[in-house]
Amino acid sequence: MVVGAPGPVALVTGAAGGIGAACARALAEQGYRLALADLKPPAPAGGVTAALSLGFDVSNDTEVGDALAAVAAELRQLDLVVHGAGQVGKGPLVAVSADEWRRLIDVNLSSAFFLARHAHPLLAANRGSMVLVSSTNGLNGGSALSGPAYAVAKAGIINLTRYLAKEWAVDGIRVNCLAPGPVDTPMLDRIGDEQLAALIEAVPLKRMARADEVAATVCYLASPQAAYLTGTVHNISGGLVLD
Repeated sequence: MVVGAPGPVALVTGAAGGIGAACARALAEQGYRLALADLKPPAPAGGVTAALSLGFDVSNDTEVGDALAAVAAELRQLDLVVHGAGQVGKGPLVAVSADEWRRLIDVNLSSAFFLARHAHPLLAANRGSMVLVSSTNGLNGGSALSGPAYAVAKAGIINLTRYLAKEWAVDGIRVNCLAPGPVDTPMLDRIGDEQLAALIEAVPLKRMARADEVAATVCYLASPQAAYLTGTVHNISGGLVLD
């Protein structure tokens, strides 16, 4: 991909993570110019060159606003936002401090609100789309593996998706959501071998998802083939959750 070449623009947050990096690679193959974001500007990976590399805290409204202003100034448009930034916790509830609860809600849920608020004018100008990343934890109540704050925040992502889909339809903006189950990324390194084996055994397909499979769903949702989809939640769990 040539930096500055004509083409649609996608902003991917959490781009240094497993799913975010996979989304960047897949979208680059689709011809997107990429604004890649994480706490620190993501380094090029997998042959993907970013048109704009951003380092900011997604839970800080001012920093999110500044980042979207940079996208507008440098790339002049925005066609797709993929909000992949997030952080897991752990339970049980009685072991979660008030500070940890607020931090995880902010990183996982408030961040999506901030990003949506600041991205809206750019997306409306191009009748773009937005994909938010939830989790099966947001569908089934979660567990102590990721903690109560994570489960609640990811459930909030699902309803934020539905809210935005209705409010933004008049602007031609589609908003959809992914709810992955276990994905083979470094985020699962926190789980011991026995816990991981038990988790995989609980999946009817008997394996974890690959990050590129999640990214393929993002590409589909951004494509003309999904032009009539908005407010949807895509359960990518190998049958772990049946909704």
